[in-house]
Amino acid sequence: MIGRQVILTNRSFSLEELYEFMEEHWDVNEAGPFIIGRPTKASIERYILLPATQRFMTIVYPRKAGGFLSKDNKVILSTADTPAGALEGLGQTIPTGNIFIGVAQMTSLSSSEKERKGPAEDVLQHYAAYMRKILKEAGYLKN
Repeated sequence: MIGRQVILTNRSFSLEELYEFMEEHWDVNEAGPFIIGRPTKASIERYILLPATQRFMTIVYPRKAGGFLSKDNKVILSTADTPAGALEGLGQTIPTGNIFIGVAQMTSLSSSEKERKGPAEDVLQHYAAYMRKILKEAGYLKN
């Protein structure tokens, strides 16, 4: 799926444990910095946040096996709006009677979608590959 990568693990992580694992194993010089936070003020959960593009970031979060939709322990990486990207998206939903403004909004939305499916997706794929590598080296990938 575009915008989401799932890595199955042989152990469960809490968000704090995953953050500590990343602090220990993540090479900031190779893969960049990260923090724990909410992508936007409206976000329900906290995630590990990684930079991607101006409008998008990559969020990282664990899910434990045994939940309603989760048979396996996993680490999920997903593309999410940055606060600026979320505000831009909200602005694009304002209805207008002027067709030329509507066309301009669609052009902006299209470039936002191209950014999400292009550069932001590329960054997500690199982060996911790096996360798989460090989880494998630590012996935490599910066989």
